[in-house]
Amino acid sequence: MKKLAGLFLFFISGFSFAQSDSCSIRISLLTCSPGQELYSTFGHSALRVVDDEAKTDLVFNYGTFDFDDPDFYEKFVKGRLLYFVSVDSFPSFMWEYEYFKRGVTEQVLNIACPEKHKMLSALYDNAREENRYYRYNFNYDNCTTRIRDMLENVTSHPLIAKNIVPDKRSTFRHLIHEYLNKGRQYWSKLGIDILLGSPLDKRVHNREAMFLPDYLLKAFDSTVINDQPLVAEKKILLPELAAEKSIPVFIPLVFFSVLFLLIMFLSFSKSAILINTFRVFDFLFFLSLGLMGLLLLFMWFGTSHAMCKNNFNLLWALPFHLPMAFFVFSKKMWVKSYFRYIYFYSIVLAGAWFLLPQQLNFALIPVLGIILIRSYYRAR
Repeated sequence: MKKLAGLFLFFISGFSFAQSDSCSIRISLLTCSPGQELYSTFGHSALRVVDDEAKTDLVFNYGTFDFDDPDFYEKFVKGRLLYFVSVDSFPSFMWEYEYFKRGVTEQVLNIACPEKHKMLSALYDNAREENRYYRYNFNYDNCTTRIRDMLENVTSHPLIAKNIVPDKRSTFRHLIHEYLNKGRQYWSKLGIDILLGSPLDKRVHNREAMFLPDYLLKAFDSTVINDQPLVAEKKILLPELAAEKSIPVFIPLVFFSVLFLLIMFLSFSKSAILINTFRVFDFLFFLSLGLMGLLLLFMWFGTSHAMCKNNFNLLWALPFHLPMAFFVFSKKMWVKSYFRYIYFYSIVLAGAWFLLPQQLNFALIPVLGIILIRSYYRAR
């Protein structure tokens, strides 16, 4: 019913727009604060269009996807999930964010009447069934960058914004970490750092930073168009009320550091029980590393996710560990030689850790330490 109401409003307002040539239109950027779930950690952007003459108040949202698609998970994992433009009434849009206690900030755009009509016409055209779908790319083509691109296309004057990048050395990864750290999502941060490769470590410039809603908001705040501020009015429609999360005790760095120290201490024991226990541990540990390596290779070569390519996490998550895990119980010389090689290889990798062209998560350093210790004992 909600979708039907949105479509009804869309067609009615589209008809009214076609009949009207007045400047009764007001276009605003809506910036929504981050939510508690991972998919909402980075916030959201949408465009609000108010037509006083047509008596419509609509929100155009480029961040919609069909969760009920039977192939949703397969498409999502492979990077082939299509996002689309949806049209909703403003009250309905606001109800959702009020319910989840997320803030909404509105910036009314100070653009000329012909440009408003041009933008609205482009929005209606984008919302047509044959045009509404697009291949989502988190860093370069998402619900926020589409708004930036549309504004650049409809304005007859260049957009001049002040610098919004925190540091000239900032990368995509740095900006993403900013949100994950603020949301205390340290395990999600580890997962993202493992799955996403070196393209995420590209330095960002002003325009590229606008892939995040807060940075688009900052850019619009400082943008001048035709010697006038782009933002005519800015107001908070909903304050952010979400409770701040407490810092979890077992963050990845603490968890893996404790595990590393425990394994290092217990590995010196000559207890038969511990020796047998470590055999099982080594099997599961190196099996997990090998499976992780295969996953990273799949994400690199088997999906359309550009950010998963050239992943240097494969230096510690070696796919070769997968078959070798089944030989940890063997005392054959070639098995010992393999783990002796891994031992020295791990020392070299530890020395080059901070010289790699990809920022690896700090929590993986103790994991490398575990690889070094257990490969040493497997090589004996």
